[in-house]
Amino acid sequence: MRLKAAKSLAFSCIMRYNMSMRNATFPEESARDYLAEINSLKATIIELERLVQYYQTQFLMAKRRQFGSSSEKADVDGQQLSFLDKTEAAPPPILLEEIKYKRKKRKGKREADLTGLPVKRIDYEIDSSERSCPECGETMRDIGVDVRRELELIPARVIVVEHAAHAYACQDCNKNRDKTPILKAKAPSPLLCGSLVSASLAAHIATQKYDNAMPLYRLEKGFAYDGVHVSRQNMANWVIKCSELYLDRIYDRLKDQLLAESVLHVDETTHQVLREPGRPAQSKSYEWIYRTSGCAKKKVIIYDYKETRRQEHPQTFLKSFKGYLHTDGYQVYHNLPPGIVVVGCWAHLRRKWENLYKTIPEEKRKDTSAARGMAYISALFAMERKFQNMSPQERYQARLEKSKPVQEAFFAWAGTLRELPKSALGDAVGYMFSQRKHLENIYLDGRLEFTNNRAERSVKPFVMGRKNWLFSNTPAGAKASSVMYSIIETAKENGLHPRRYIEHLLKLLPDDPTIDIDSLLPWSAELPDSCRLQGSEMHTIGKK
Repeated sequence: MRLKAAKSLAFSCIMRYNMSMRNATFPEESARDYLAEINSLKATIIELERLVQYYQTQFLMAKRRQFGSSSEKADVDGQQLSFLDKTEAAPPPILLEEIKYKRKKRKGKREADLTGLPVKRIDYEIDSSERSCPECGETMRDIGVDVRRELELIPARVIVVEHAAHAYACQDCNKNRDKTPILKAKAPSPLLCGSLVSASLAAHIATQKYDNAMPLYRLEKGFAYDGVHVSRQNMANWVIKCSELYLDRIYDRLKDQLLAESVLHVDETTHQVLREPGRPAQSKSYEWIYRTSGCAKKKVIIYDYKETRRQEHPQTFLKSFKGYLHTDGYQVYHNLPPGIVVVGCWAHLRRKWENLYKTIPEEKRKDTSAARGMAYISALFAMERKFQNMSPQERYQARLEKSKPVQEAFFAWAGTLRELPKSALGDAVGYMFSQRKHLENIYLDGRLEFTNNRAERSVKPFVMGRKNWLFSNTPAGAKASSVMYSIIETAKENGLHPRRYIEHLLKLLPDDPTIDIDSLLPWSAELPDSCRLQGSEMHTIGKK
């Protein structure tokens, strides 16, 4: 309505100005006033049109976020930029050589799914007395079998285990001597003194909550169906105590290993904690996620609970780290200790251009700035897919020769665009130039990754769990959650079964406080085979 009124008023002023110019007796000062008013209204109309375009774009982006696909696959209507001179001579034809080879036939999907599972066979036979041929009366012989397979579930059972440590005394000494020697059989130390919890039960509760995103009230209900009455408060306390008494040592050692690497990823997400001292229950706390990159031989993921999102937290955590750090565009990552080189995320830049591109009607996308920007980014990501299986040195050289010229052309072209900062195009261009230094750091080392998606994938388990259990009650519970997520996700990254691994830790640590922690880490060769994913387990986990 405001735009329509401005246009109407401008038209009225123009008409009055034209009349004044035809009327010789009309004052010249009034004509100049009309001109000034017309120019002012024209500027207002231009500004309002830009605002309308901005709000339309924001509305379309909001609709896409709510109802559109979350896929980040680039679709630029089949357009691809050619970065070669069109006058360049065509390459010589490629001669193809036909090669024949043999390969081992792969097992079918069902065979792979069932590999490693125990098999119970039930044979259904006809008694020999009933196998007489109806024609000649001879006994029929077995000529084959029709096998049908199905999966049978044997539910878990909860049993009471009594650890009865017998004591022995010498009866002769008891009768004839002043001192009676007593021997007592050694029993395993309790996990938590005065508690019913065992290593297997604690491991089950931890993996159900932190790996399977199962809130404790649902676990409580599930136990009740099986006749076991365990309160959610007890389960929460068990997890916290196991973390503080035993698993903190594993967590600290994993953190040391993480900071010894030279390439890391970092991201953060919210974590509501109800009873933080001096803060209302509605306050936002944060879970910081640090993890190793794809080049690391020992994979580590660390979750670090903090009350705020201030830069002091990554500064403190990373004070001993030296190397490359993959991040998003959050400003606190740009003020880290010396020796840390921040590497920007091209996926974040791609999202800016993709949001702009997908808000344009399909019939109008062709030859737009958004389409050209997406074509540049698609070309860069296509090259990265080709470089994926190269060695770090080969990837470093290939990026400099093929990818870097395209990236430089992208920035040179984007620098010629003139858009309002608040427009979607202005936002995309502004972001890429504000992050340019960090985005270009990808060309410093072949081990670096083009995106920070690795960290974002490690955020997902926490986010999925948070949707179910919603919040932590106390800072101690939040800290225990960080420890449990770190151990579980690190175990999974290193091919371990998280429940069996935690159970193994909680069986050994109470009895041997001086045990070598390095022998318990997820990549240790001393771990039993029962902790490792095998057969159908590895096949199923690998598909996720």
